[in-house]
Amino acid sequence: MKNEAFQECYPDDLSHCYGCGKNNHEGHHLKSYWHGQQTIAHFTPESYHTAIPGFVYGGLIASLIDCHGTGSAAAMAFRNEDRAMDTLPAIRFVTGALNVNYLAPTPQGVELELMGSFSEIKARKIIVDIVVSANGVVCAKGTVIAVKMPQSMAIKT
Repeated sequence: MKNEAFQECYPDDLSHCYGCGKNNHEGHHLKSYWHGQQTIAHFTPESYHTAIPGFVYGGLIASLIDCHGTGSAAAMAFRNEDRAMDTLPAIRFVTGALNVNYLAPTPQGVELELMGSFSEIKARKIIVDIVVSANGVVCAKGTVIAVKMPQSMAIKT
């Protein structure tokens, strides 16, 4: 199996997300990978991701949890179908609900680690629990209820 990020396997027409889309030049470009039975992503906030000097804006944390969660859900769906993520038809998930708990201030200038685990896996809904840490300190925990992308969101060509 290739060690490509989940998001690198998305087809071009489904790669515009601000958080993880390879076709969004202004976005975060978050990349998620398998880490055993969990998923992992790393992200280093820029100076403009500031809430107050020295600390990261909470909205950034929420967007990272969101994108790592939906990417992880897609990866699990492909794994459950025993096929590679770059095969068609594409399976994409969108956020049905997002819950974030901020547990400690997130320091600026430190690489963040996001670890995802799965608490529910169904055909159309996958719940992913994400832990965000900086320098080994848990800063936030989030839950993403990821639902299969509705056909109405598909790009019409």
